[in-house]
Amino acid sequence: MTIDTVRCHSVSAALHTTFVTALRCTDVVESLVVEVMDADGRRGFGEAPQVWAVTGDSLAGSRACVEGPLGAILLGAQPDDLNVLLARVSAAVAGNLAAKAAVDVALHDLVARRRGVSLPLLLGGTTHRVPTDVTLSAGDAGSLSEAAQRRVSEGFEVLKLKVGTDAIADVNRVLAVRNAIGASPRLRLDANQGWSAREAVRAICALEDAGAEVELVEQPVRGHDIPGLAWVTDRVSTPVMADESVFSLRDLHAVVERRAADLINVKLAKCGGLTPARTLLDVAQAHEIGVIVGSMMETAVGVGAAASLAAATGTTLVDDLDAAWWLATSPVRGGLRYEDATVVLPETPGLGIEGLA
Repeated sequence: MTIDTVRCHSVSAALHTTFVTALRCTDVVESLVVEVMDADGRRGFGEAPQVWAVTGDSLAGSRACVEGPLGAILLGAQPDDLNVLLARVSAAVAGNLAAKAAVDVALHDLVARRRGVSLPLLLGGTTHRVPTDVTLSAGDAGSLSEAAQRRVSEGFEVLKLKVGTDAIADVNRVLAVRNAIGASPRLRLDANQGWSAREAVRAICALEDAGAEVELVEQPVRGHDIPGLAWVTDRVSTPVMADESVFSLRDLHAVVERRAADLINVKLAKCGGLTPARTLLDVAQAHEIGVIVGSMMETAVGVGAAASLAAATGTTLVDDLDAAWWLATSPVRGGLRYEDATVVLPETPGLGIEGLA
């Protein structure tokens, strides 16, 4: 059965809590859900999130890409020729990684449905449960401490604190959170490129000296600043993780060459889908770089695909898959659910998405 329909659906979903980082502040997720259907009516879904400050991909641009050159490749094609199709999708246009990721995931979802298996099983996994951290939005020490205590009471054991707005104030906020939650929960920081290299070293060393027990610091400097990232990594004991520094295999090679980070955060919308993400995970681990799988602010479609990859491949530390947890209501029917600090993936075929809500 060939592919006979490719559709794009713009979705907007309100968050139950404002999401604040060093890069942006938002109360809503804006995303593009891509639907690919075969002649038998079986559907696969993928997602292209709009994250201006990270990928630069827009909903309008992703829609044009999917409905234009990528759609032309898919229509009339055999979905089971997955590797051939994905190679053509990758080569069809420059950039447009979110659009490519949406098509990549939709094709994987469709193939899994055609074979009657869940996406984690299609990818070679055996589990449908993946632990996740939970993010604490940037804020003052008091509000952060209260939010941290709530998240711990809800069962989360790994908290990711957004920093990067003011290095000195960030140190005080982190220490306040650590004092509020005690020694047991793991605490990781994400500066979202907000510090300079010198600010990062001062802040991280201050936290080390204070015994804050920070698990890792994610993307302390600008994404393009690989020398600065390496400079920080060389001067602190706390593990440093690259996020916005690694979109492609070329980016990963630059990090490996300079030993610029101890870990990387692999996200589908940054690299173009499940296939390139798996390559990044394999190459990083081969070079003894730790890995986690993360997500942008996206729905159960994108997070479900990322969690399926994490379930199938295994990662170094707890993954970063809380994005759909932030949604007040889901714009899709079916898919993953959260059980305390665990993403629970459906055991039904594919992603288990039944359609748009």
